[in-house]
Amino acid sequence: VQLQASGGGLVQAGDSLSVSCAASGRTLSRYVMGWFRQAPGKEREFVARINWSGGSTYYADSVKGRFTISRDNAKNTIYLQMNSLKPEDTAVYYCAADRSPTPWRNMARDYDYWGQGTQVTVSS
Repeated sequence: VQLQASGGGLVQAGDSLSVSCAASGRTLSRYVMGWFRQAPGKEREFVARINWSGGSTYYADSVKGRFTISRDNAKNTIYLQMNSLKPEDTAVYYCAADRSPTPWRNMARDYDYWGQGTQVTVSS
């Protein structure tokens, strides 16, 4: 499956932004999906995860209550709605697909396919 992330940009602290990830090659419904982010000089970190149906989600503590992951399998697309953005949310955001249904997987090495990333910059 090929993943293409889009929707990043430059916003101010407190603003909202939505990024999306479109899949091609295989139907997205076959995969559990996740979002990760990587800031300059830092390791890639887990942001959120959503199961096949969209009925179960899992968030990093740093974004819980501010970010919402969702999916539209008919459109082969997942989304990350980001509210109350902070400067520390600045990073390249990556979507990833996991063939395993195991819940609570938050390590980058567990994911099988990756998109190219989209830059999100939050100014103070």
